[in-house]
Amino acid sequence: KKFLDSSSFKFVQKEGDVNMHLEREVGDKLVKVEWQLTSPFDPTADVEGDQEGGEEYEATDFCITLESKSGAGVSFYCSTQTGEDHRYVIGNVKSFASVEEKESVSSYNGPEFEDIDEKLQESFDELLAEVGVNAELCDFIDAMALDKEQREYIRWLRNVKDIMEK
Repeated sequence: KKFLDSSSFKFVQKEGDVNMHLEREVGDKLVKVEWQLTSPFDPTADVEGDQEGGEEYEATDFCITLESKSGAGVSFYCSTQTGEDHRYVIGNVKSFASVEEKESVSSYNGPEFEDIDEKLQESFDELLAEVGVNAELCDFIDAMALDKEQREYIRWLRNVKDIMEK
């Protein structure tokens, strides 16, 4: 809640839907950050529940899209990561000329971020910082991914209970 109070992002979610997003306008572009709920359970933990090497951190995958009114834009496919300085890593950068191209499952997803020229990588990092991608945003994404999972699980339990009692 503190993040939303100090940010110009609007948080959008629907009950029963695993998807969530933040959105805001920056200049003539719509900035949209999308992600899904994540399980609080570590899939790599062994049967007794022991976790090797201490507490494992589960990254949250998210997508940041900057889209102009014409429908053209760019999407950054990212994951949160632990650390003080850089709380996210970029996997791919996809550009699109239209909404149809953006939504097409067969359109080119762009190169791996690490394969892009370093100067262009720095420019992309600066662009993301300008539109509000920072450590606080990543903290919010991670927290809401777990919180949403818990809320949906409780909703699921209530639905199952109602069905079982009838």
